[in-house]
Amino acid sequence: MTNQMRFSAALFFGLLATAFARCANRPPETTKNAAVQEIKVTVKSEYSPSRIVVKKGQPVRLLFYREDDSECTAQVVIPDLKVKQDLVLKKDTAVDFVPEHEGEFVFACGMDMMKGKLVVEK
Repeated sequence: MTNQMRFSAALFFGLLATAFARCANRPPETTKNAAVQEIKVTVKSEYSPSRIVVKKGQPVRLLFYREDDSECTAQVVIPDLKVKQDLVLKKDTAVDFVPEHEGEFVFACGMDMMKGKLVVEK
């Protein structure tokens, strides 16, 4: 094997290792702005995920995707955070807020039948 071939192989494997290292360090949720905690929530007879953990004092964007056309799923309410938002069918609806207090907060449909939990940590 010539020196040029060895150099090319070493360069190729170095770039490959760098690419894999970057993939392994990506956060689990997709965010456009690192300062915003963005979580996608699917609404289909239940909330998925039904338990969401966020950091206190950092902006949050919950993207509710409403798959279910029942009247129950037409709205999401987080009473303790004074959030009440109508959800569009088959599209993402953003709910933006900044959690100021730690604790567990219930979010529910407009009829209070379907529920989830928002956990705000330090």
